[in-house]
Amino acid sequence: MDEKNERRALRRRRAVVVAALLALLALAAALCWHGLPELYAWLSDVSAVRALVAEHPVLSRLALGGVNVLQIVCAFLPGEPIELACGYAFGFLEGTLVCLAASAVASGAIFLAVRRWGWSLVGLFFDRSNLERFTWLRNTRRLEVVMLVVFLIPGTPKDFLTYFAGLTRMRLAHVLAITTLGRIPSIVTSTVAASAFGAGNYGLAVGAVAVAVVLAAAGGALYKRFEAQVRE
Repeated sequence: MDEKNERRALRRRRAVVVAALLALLALAAALCWHGLPELYAWLSDVSAVRALVAEHPVLSRLALGGVNVLQIVCAFLPGEPIELACGYAFGFLEGTLVCLAASAVASGAIFLAVRRWGWSLVGLFFDRSNLERFTWLRNTRRLEVVMLVVFLIPGTPKDFLTYFAGLTRMRLAHVLAITTLGRIPSIVTSTVAASAFGAGNYGLAVGAVAVAVVLAAAGGALYKRFEAQVRE
């Protein structure tokens, strides 16, 4: 199969995957639509939510952690709603730990899968242009250090970099450490905001959201400068 036909086949597979995911999301939305008022009323009562969590301590954490794993694997889905849900349901500390555990599981699975199937897997979620944007990382002598810096900067495409890591010479242990540490700032701001909101501390919740927005904006600008310097 020549390169042109290979790209066409990859685009077809990507379309099938995206269509299947959108269909599942639409089905879930349709199933939840009729019960939305009751669900909203229940979610508005943090004591009721945490009572259910206390009644099902293992299942509730596995459920939200599993959803977080799926979000990281489906890299185009936003992770903040899941992080907020974890902070709201479990509080700051446990919510953060659930998210970090999910990150480690998802990152490990992605890394091993990419090592096995390479670009045929990565191409289901990303275009070649995304890969070419980060080719400079492959030529960096201290790849792990640079990757960690990139992950720690808010506003960088962490989910894509998780896939990209599997295409490099990095080791699994290093990838897990980098992806876990690099997500801490984003996760902490989300879980702090949601936990504070659930406790009625709206000032802290708004403050945490404001900090997250400022960090994301500043991080995006900082990352562009950092990328340009490393390329030079």
